Amino acid sequence: MGLFGGQMANVVEWEEYRDDVIFWKWSNKEIKKGSRLIIRPGQDAIFMYNGKVEGVFRDEGSFDIESDIIPFLSTLKGFKFGFNSGIRAEVLFINTKEFTVKWGTRNAVNLPAAGLPGGLPIRAFGVFNCKISDHMTLIDKVAGIRGQYEVDDVRERVLAQLDPLLMKWISREGKDIFNLQANASDIGKGICTDLDMEMRKIGIAITGFSIQSVSYPDEVQKMINKTASQSMIGDMGRYQQAAMANSMEKGGAGGHMAADMAGMQMGMMMGQQMANQMRQGMEGGFGTAGGQKTGETSSGKADDGKKPNFCPNCGTKTNGANFCPNCGQKL
Repeated sequence: MGLFGGQMANVVEWEEYRDDVIFWKWSNKEIKKGSRLIIRPGQDAIFMYNGKVEGVFRDEGSFDIESDIIPFLSTLKGFKFGFNSGIRAEVLFINTKEFTVKWGTRNAVNLPAAGLPGGLPIRAFGVFNCKISDHMTLIDKVAGIRGQYEVDDVRERVLAQLDPLLMKWISREGKDIFNLQANASDIGKGICTDLDMEMRKIGIAITGFSIQSVSYPDEVQKMINKTASQSMIGDMGRYQQAAMANSMEKGGAGGHMAADMAGMQMGMMMGQQMANQMRQGMEGGFGTAGGQKTGETSSGKADDGKKPNFCPNCGTKTNGANFCPNCGQKL
């Protein structure tokens, strides 16, 4: 009879475990005398009898159901296995890990935008994190009528609520709709808070929500790229000035070139200033008719034989130079 009883025993465990399944129900099988319950790492086991939760077991290991499990069940504490009698119970296995789930808007979300009666259509993509937060709520709202619940089921619930939440948190604080990526962290935190509040109603917590990318229509994206390019060009002048000053400090080939360019610019400025000063001197320097100053000959040379103060060719003040600074006449 012992051999026969051993044949009747069974193992209650999560069969064909999948990493994307949130819970799986062992059901419609009679638990016989000598049966064992196996709980693996990352799993909880919930015994249900006649649709009622009898006990929750969180320790991993292999347990004899008759001696290790039944004494802790609320209704079945005194249950005794007979030769042909067993327990027709259900065992719900819970995956206790945190799941990382990819999401993406199915259709474009039209954000209110000035000058666009239909709004600005965008698409967004990212990930969210979730885990079971309340066993009893999950059983009451979901598990009681399902054999298993998968990550894709949670994604469907999240996506069903996502579009209005995106519109809410993008427009709530007047975010720049053409630069949403810069505000993605704040927007994600707001959406996470609202989603968590809704999903806890079925016993699942949303522990994180992030927006990884936002895409615009091609026409809008081209406009954004063009605006960014024009802004970059406007900044290039300031960048070149800073780069030139930095190169002059560090030296090297680039520094010599930058220094030469700066020297040319300074030389041109000084030349212009000198020309202006000469012109002013000519206008105020000639006190006699014909432009001849007192003490000078008509040729522009001084009486003492020194170099002329004014060029005899063009009349430019020489300041003691060997050549005229204006026409190059040798003096």
